[in-house]
Amino acid sequence: MTARLLRDWTDANGRPQRVADDVLAAIEERLSPGTPAESPFLSVDAGHMLALPGGAAGTAELLFEDGGRTHVAIADDGTILAPDRPGYHQLCATGCTFTLAIAPRRCPAPPARAWGAAVQIPALREATPTAFGDAGTLARATPAFARIGAQALAISPTHALFPGAPARISPYSPSTRLFHNVLLADPSLIGLAPPPAAAPPLIEWQAAIPERMALLRAAYDGAGEAVRAAAAAWRRQRGAMLEAHARFDALHARLGGDGWRDWPAAFHDPAGEAVIRFAAQEEDAVAFFAFLQWLTDLSLAQAQRTAREGMAIGLIADVAVGMASDGSHAWGAPDEVLCGLTIGAPPDPLGPQGQNWGITALDPLALERHAFRPFIDTLRAAFAHAGGVRIDHALGLERLWVIPEGADASQGAYLTMPGEHLRRIVAIEAHRAGGIVIAEDLGTVPPGLRDALAQRCMMGMRVLPFERDGDGGFLPPAEWDDSAVAMTGTHDTPTVAGWWTGHDLDWARRLGRGGEDDRATARAALWQALGGTGDPPADVPLDAILAHVAAAPGALALFPLEDLLGLLEQPNLPGTIDEHPNWRRRLSGDIHTLLAQRAVVRRARLLTSERPG
Repeated sequence: MTARLLRDWTDANGRPQRVADDVLAAIEERLSPGTPAESPFLSVDAGHMLALPGGAAGTAELLFEDGGRTHVAIADDGTILAPDRPGYHQLCATGCTFTLAIAPRRCPAPPARAWGAAVQIPALREATPTAFGDAGTLARATPAFARIGAQALAISPTHALFPGAPARISPYSPSTRLFHNVLLADPSLIGLAPPPAAAPPLIEWQAAIPERMALLRAAYDGAGEAVRAAAAAWRRQRGAMLEAHARFDALHARLGGDGWRDWPAAFHDPAGEAVIRFAAQEEDAVAFFAFLQWLTDLSLAQAQRTAREGMAIGLIADVAVGMASDGSHAWGAPDEVLCGLTIGAPPDPLGPQGQNWGITALDPLALERHAFRPFIDTLRAAFAHAGGVRIDHALGLERLWVIPEGADASQGAYLTMPGEHLRRIVAIEAHRAGGIVIAEDLGTVPPGLRDALAQRCMMGMRVLPFERDGDGGFLPPAEWDDSAVAMTGTHDTPTVAGWWTGHDLDWARRLGRGGEDDRATARAALWQALGGTGDPPADVPLDAILAHVAAAPGALALFPLEDLLGLLEQPNLPGTIDEHPNWRRRLSGDIHTLLAQRAVVRRARLLTSERPG
């Protein structure tokens, strides 16, 4: 058994677990062999001592990434003092050259007592009906959120999806995290606004995606010389990674299928003759998809600029934990990802059968070989047009639950990750971007991880339904974690109104999941925590619940837009694909009109009085 896999672990209930030999063997045979990195990777906090591998007293030369250099003394115990100069440098010592990442001790902190909203971009509407919201809709909505006091707008992931496969719409199962979802591009930035379109309550992605791609093609064909020159310059700057992704999307549009595994074998190798010939013969198609990435990047940049005009933080981007194994990243750089393995979560009280998310992730040994460049590039793509990032399943910075492809989620094991390196890289990139970091730390949490995250000002998440004591009572806000973001819910949990009325239980019964819990007792417990007397009311005490969460001691609180509006339905129901309309819901009307409603303004004033930012 490799040291990377954990045979023994402790579950969410505190019970020791042991992975069976056959499960370990099945995973082990799918892991890549470790090969030494050309430039071994070291990391350290600024101003701290670093022990050099095989160190001996003397001197070392430190070459800073900006071209400067200095000599540092190696102490008798083989350590050096890291200068207070965050970044990625080269250290020449003991006959070796190391990549040395020097991290600031903490990520930037948010303004004290601020609040923000969480939105699903496609759900947004304006007065002119369109099939779904895009980055232009988001940009035009940000002033309305700022007017009601929000200092941040947490958005659903903008990672690249599969424009050639309209059924693949989950933002958490991207083709790659290195580029953006071209459906979010705002063609009005180059003079071609989306025309009015049917806007039903549920997005009809199968029709909407081809229609939007046709509009974007018209924008590309009609682009003037200056626009094309700007896009071409951006394409050259992004280099080989963008070329590979643009080729993937062009091939997918031509060959179809769900992803590259459905293509003829000759196209499986991105450096193969068939792909090179295709790229030469279909240069215009490749250029079109590169152009769309430029336009999407421009659109998200505009949204963040507009957001920062009225908000201290602006957009908070979401970083999914992994990517599809048949998507752009796994095709273009297969040596960087876990092949033959998917990731998920072990059985726990929230998912008794465990979870298999059907996606893969970056291989920890490949990260070492590549000086962590794939992870650094992922963070930079997220921070590029945002005032902060939320790292989905931040437990994956420490360990990942890996499962052989096709196996049940319970047939997995924990794969250890280079957590110290990864957290320091997050701190470096947050420091460079001047952005905050939220680390989603829900689930089976490794011992000590929350403390390690808090020490770096990587804020955890405390979500109302889970903030309860051993007897089922709801914790008073003063007892919530002051190093975490306070939230009423997430995209995966029932809305406040849905939970209070038992609407989520209705869904569970409809799907044959039982749909029974002691909701009456839980509702009474929450009512008591709110300071209510007597029986809980039938009507949702939404204002009181929002105020309860807003009173938590953490610097930032985030409220799903669905809760600000008092909606019943949640954006996503975990464990479903087609049974529930995941990622398809639209708002009932123009976002500007909805945010101007008297009840919403009242709730926003309540939040701002508690959290003026």
